[in-house]
Amino acid sequence: MPLSNTELEYFDHNFLRLPGPKRTEYHKQVDNLISELKKRITGKSELEITKVVKAGSFAKFTIMQKLDGYPTDIDIVFYIKGVEENSKSYEALCNQIHDLLIDIYPTKKVEDFEIQRRSAKVTFVKSGLEVDVVPVLQHGTDLDHGWQYDIQSGARNLTCAPCHIQFIRTRKDKDKHFRTLVRLAKRWKHFHDIPGLKSFHIELIMAHLVDTDGPAVSIERRFREFLVYIARTKLNERIDFPENSGKPMVSFSDPVVIIDPVSPENNVASRITKDEQELIAKHAETTWETATYASVENNNEVWKEIF
Repeated sequence: MPLSNTELEYFDHNFLRLPGPKRTEYHKQVDNLISELKKRITGKSELEITKVVKAGSFAKFTIMQKLDGYPTDIDIVFYIKGVEENSKSYEALCNQIHDLLIDIYPTKKVEDFEIQRRSAKVTFVKSGLEVDVVPVLQHGTDLDHGWQYDIQSGARNLTCAPCHIQFIRTRKDKDKHFRTLVRLAKRWKHFHDIPGLKSFHIELIMAHLVDTDGPAVSIERRFREFLVYIARTKLNERIDFPENSGKPMVSFSDPVVIIDPVSPENNVASRITKDEQELIAKHAETTWETATYASVENNNEVWKEIF
C-alpha cells in the first residue's frame, strides 16, 4: 500500500522542513550580517547597494533543516551599482566582500570563510548555517535583474532573485504539495550523495512536472514520477518554462539542458558532466525500483533505504 499524504507530510514537517524557531534564529543572524556588511561596503568604497534580497531555498521555503552533516545554506543577494561589468571587477568585488566578512567576524577561523565561483561564503559552525553573499551588478533599467559572473570561467549570466522566488511561489500555488516534494527529493539527493545534481535542478525538474502533468494528488506517486522522469529521459530532454515564452531560444551543447526560468540564455545545468548525468539517471532508476517495491509491500524499512 502506498504511503499516504498524511504520512509523508508528517515526515516532511518533523524531519525535513526547517522549524519555525530555527527560521526566526536564522533571520536574526542574517539580518545582522546584512546590516554590518552594508555599513562596511558603503563606508569603505564608492559602491552603491540598491537592494538586498534573501534568496535561494530559504526565501522559497524549500530549505532543509541540518541533517547528517549537510549544512543549512542561505543566499543573500546584494544588488550593487558602481562596478564595471566584467569578470575581473566581479572577482575583485567577491574578494572585497570576503575581506569584509572577515572584518565583521574577527574571531572566526579562517576556514569559515570561502570565495566561491559567484559569491563569498561564511559558515556559522554553532548554528549550522552557511551564508552565501552573492553580488549582482544591477541592470540599468530592469532593476530586479542583474549580472553575475563566474570568476573561474569568466562567463556571465543575467539573474533575478525576486523572479526565482515568484517562480517557486507560482508552482506552490498550483500544487500544494510542491514544497514537500522538493524537500523529499533533496533529502534523497543528500542521503545518496548524488554527484552533479543541485537543489535548484530538483526544484526546476519538479516544477516541470507540475507544468506538464498538473498538481500532484498523491505525494508518493509524484515522487516516483520524478524518479521515472529522470530515469526515462536520462536528462537528455531540454527543459524550458512558460516564463521564457516569446523570448529568443538559445541552443546549448551541454549534456543536460535546464533553462533558467528568468533568463533563456542561461543553462543552469551546464556544469553537469556526462558521467554525472549517467550516475544521476542510474540512481533515479534504482530508487524508483526500491520505492515501487516498498509501496507494493507496504514496507517502511525499505522506504528508509531511500530517505
